[in-house]
Amino acid sequence: MRVFLHFTAVAECLFYKATVVRMDTNNEIRVLIEEIRRLGSPGPDGKIRVKFGVLFNDDRCANLFEALVGTLKAAKKKKIVSFTEELLLQGVHDNVEIVLQKD
Repeated sequence: MRVFLHFTAVAECLFYKATVVRMDTNNEIRVLIEEIRRLGSPGPDGKIRVKFGVLFNDDRCANLFEALVGTLKAAKKKKIVSFTEELLLQGVHDNVEIVLQKD
């Protein structure tokens, strides 16, 4: 009985942590959308675009995001943004366009 109660408590704790992380990711994606709007400009298709180097080198973004690339990957997975490269590295991928697909 004691082992089962311990397992249940651990499972509840892990579920809580997963929920908090998910909420933090969603919040970071919301902030990312705001920053793309602030730094980007509309392309020929009307969608807002910004170069990765502009986002990465912006002082405000540097202070807001713990892991900008991770937030971008999470937003790409949710189809909120799109970009061509699988991995974004400073310097090498500075000219890759980040396109805001939906708000």
